[in-house]
Amino acid sequence: MTKFLLAVHVIAAIVAIGPVTVAASMFPPAARKVLEGSDDSSALATTRLLHRICQVYAVVGVVVPVFGFATASDMGVLGDTWLIVSIVLTALAAVLLAALVLPRQSAILEGADQGGTIDRAATVRLAMFTGIFNLLWATVTVLMIIRPGSTTGA
Repeated sequence: MTKFLLAVHVIAAIVAIGPVTVAASMFPPAARKVLEGSDDSSALATTRLLHRICQVYAVVGVVVPVFGFATASDMGVLGDTWLIVSIVLTALAAVLLAALVLPRQSAILEGADQGGTIDRAATVRLAMFTGIFNLLWATVTVLMIIRPGSTTGA
């Protein structure tokens, strides 16, 4: 059962978290294209699509910690330090996405809809928060692979 839970957890992480990290990273440059009044008529549509991807996959991403907890419980490692750190970092990433990244993307899109007024500084701050979000996920991924104290020898 552990192998099944772990496989679902890893696949869910790849399928759900990967698109959020990529789309969130692509959003600020796409928003800057809209700000610059790019001749590319699809720039605003691209920005809207990236935001929608972030919203949908953020919800789908809830599956990752659910199967993560199930896997950890089955493996008997719920009290291990590396897992607790991973849980805290995952929670921080989720809060960052829900409280700072998604609302700022929405605000930028609202500004674009109200006459194209996008604050360049807002896109820079959004890029910073997105970078922190991505760094948190990269750290969790490394912890999941290395698993300090693991018997796999990794």
